[in-house]
Parts: sequence; structure tokens; C-alpha cells
Amino acid sequence: MHIDYYPGCTIKASAGQYETSVRAVLATLGIQMKEMEQWNCCGVVHSLASDNLIRHIAPIRVFARLQEQGGSEMLTLCDMCYNTLSQANHLVRQNARQRESINDFIEAEEDYDGEIHVLHLLQILRDRVGYQTIKKHVRRALQGLTVFPYYGCKLLRPGGMGIDDPEAPRVLRDLMHTLGAAVADDPLQTQCCGSYHIVNHDEIVSRRVGKIAARALERGADVIVLSCPLCHFNLDTRQALVDSPLPVLYFTQLMGVAFGLDLDVLGLNQHHIDPLMLLQQRGFVQEEEALV
Repeated sequence: MHIDYYPGCTIKASAGQYETSVRAVLATLGIQMKEMEQWNCCGVVHSLASDNLIRHIAPIRVFARLQEQGGSEMLTLCDMCYNTLSQANHLVRQNARQRESINDFIEAEEDYDGEIHVLHLLQILRDRVGYQTIKKHVRRALQGLTVFPYYGCKLLRPGGMGIDDPEAPRVLRDLMHTLGAAVADDPLQTQCCGSYHIVNHDEIVSRRVGKIAARALERGADVIVLSCPLCHFNLDTRQALVDSPLPVLYFTQLMGVAFGLDLDVLGLNQHHIDPLMLLQQRGFVQEEEALV
């Protein structure tokens, strides 16, 4: 099985450990990501203005290029890319007049009619691979580890376009249970971390992150797990208000630990808050592995 893969900018710039862990986990599951031959930034944030069509050019050009390459499905790892691409796709499917205007503007590309399907990696794992198949590959069940799944905003909203229930999501919870971990649930799992306000309103992000991490600690969590590179940056670097900062991992990194994969492909040493000591203490990682 292979699927066309749209990486986006952040994955290549500052979330390399996410991508390498994904490739290792998917290889174990028999899935190959085929990176698009040509791609551009998705635009990062979906425009809320109905007449601001220029903001939709970037994501629609991505779709047109995959269409030219003969693709029909697009895999994303980044929550913000998933949200921006999905909403732009919805626009061209629902509004023929605006679709025509966008296609006229990007006349160098093929006309795009909304035929590409956008999929987040969590959808692939839940709906196509299945938890039972994932469980068969677990070599080190994460028993004794309590995980706080953090979804943030872009993976779940708006309702009907997100990958799970926006108020009571369970995809990360179910996946972590499949790996053998205990899960600490809380309403703050779906609240915004402050997002791109980290650029010019650091205090807003620090307060939000502190509240989320403190609640995770209250619920008995050992680690925060997520799928969004921007959420990861905020939560991993802005826990100054928390007495005992929690390691923040991508869900595929914990999958790799449970699968018994080599640590050098999981990027566990590429975090602001080091997760290796915790994983060693719980017996999921041996000291000699952590030194590699």
C-alpha cells in the first residue's frame, strides 16, 4: 500500500522527528508514503473571509499539482495543513463560481474540481489499518504509562470537517489504549494552545500551555501526545509555569517505542523537554539504546 504524501513546510523545517517516526511506523505496517514531486506551502491558515480568494490559491495549487501527477488521495501529517487543505477543498466543491475564478487565476495548472481526498494520518491508522492490526505489531506494551492526548483546534474543527467528534474525540485515546497505555482525558484536550500567537504574544501562549500542562499533571499524566507541529512547539517550549514539565511527543514516536523500533529513527533526543529519562525509568527504553 502506498499513498501520496504532502509534507508541508513545518514538517521539513522543524518537525523532522515527526516525519522520520512516521516513515518508520508506516514501514512496519507495510505502508509507503510517496512524497509529491512538486508542492508548495498550503497557506497555513484558512481565510474566514468569503471573498478573499487569493488566500485559497496556495492549497488549490497543491491539489492541482497532485492531480497532474495522477494522484487521487493526499496524506497529511500536520493538523494545520489538514485543516487548510480540507477547507479549501470544500470551497471549490461547493462554490462553482469561486472555483472558476481560482482556476482562471492559476491557468498554468490543470483546472481543479475538488476530486482529491485529503486524509490525516490518524484517519489512515484508524479507518484503513485498524487498531487490531496495529496491536499485532506491539512489542513493548506501554503499560504503566499514562498519556494525555492533546488535539488542539485544527484537527477537529469545524464540525463535519474534522476527523473526530469536536467535543469528545477518541482517536488518540483509542490508539494509545491499543499500545497499552493508560489515558487521562480532560476538556482542555480540545482547547487552543495559542497557536501562531507565539510569534508576537508569547504571554498568551505561555498561560494557555501552563494551564493545559497543569491539568494534564492533575489527571496523572506522564506525557502529552499530539499530532500538530505548532502545538508541539508551544507545549514543548512554554511549560515554564508548570512545576514538573511533561515531555511532549508525537503519537508516532510512542507507536515506534511500542513497536520496538530503533530510537535513532524516532527522534526522541530532539525535544526541549527530554522524554528519554521517563521512558528509561518505565522500562520502555534501555540505557544503551538512549545513548545511541
